[in-house]
Amino acid sequence: MLAFLLAACATSDGEASGLTGCADVVGVDVAGADGTYRFDVTVASPDTGWDKYADEWQVRSLDGAVFGTRALAHPHVDEQPFTRSLTAVAVPDGITEVEVAARDSVAGYCGATSIVNLPDRS
Repeated sequence: MLAFLLAACATSDGEASGLTGCADVVGVDVAGADGTYRFDVTVASPDTGWDKYADEWQVRSLDGAVFGTRALAHPHVDEQPFTRSLTAVAVPDGITEVEVAARDSVAGYCGATSIVNLPDRS
């Protein structure tokens, strides 16, 4: 049942289905070394306008410590999914993977996340 609910959150082309009202992380590219990274994150979200849209995403440890936040300044109603970048994200030594999550302005952090390995630490 859980697998069905998770699968229902996104369509086959990576766009958010709107069934949950959540913003989903559907892709992450990470580059960098020596503890500082650039994240290119693709988000699919059921944006309807200023009343409901994906308003940020975070890079965080698996236990929830936030290393970087990318504010999203406006709705992306006609641009789905969309990709935005965050540079100079410092990740402490000893951490080999991070979680990337997107927030919906109404529903909060509730969508699909992505766990990615850091390129110089895997």
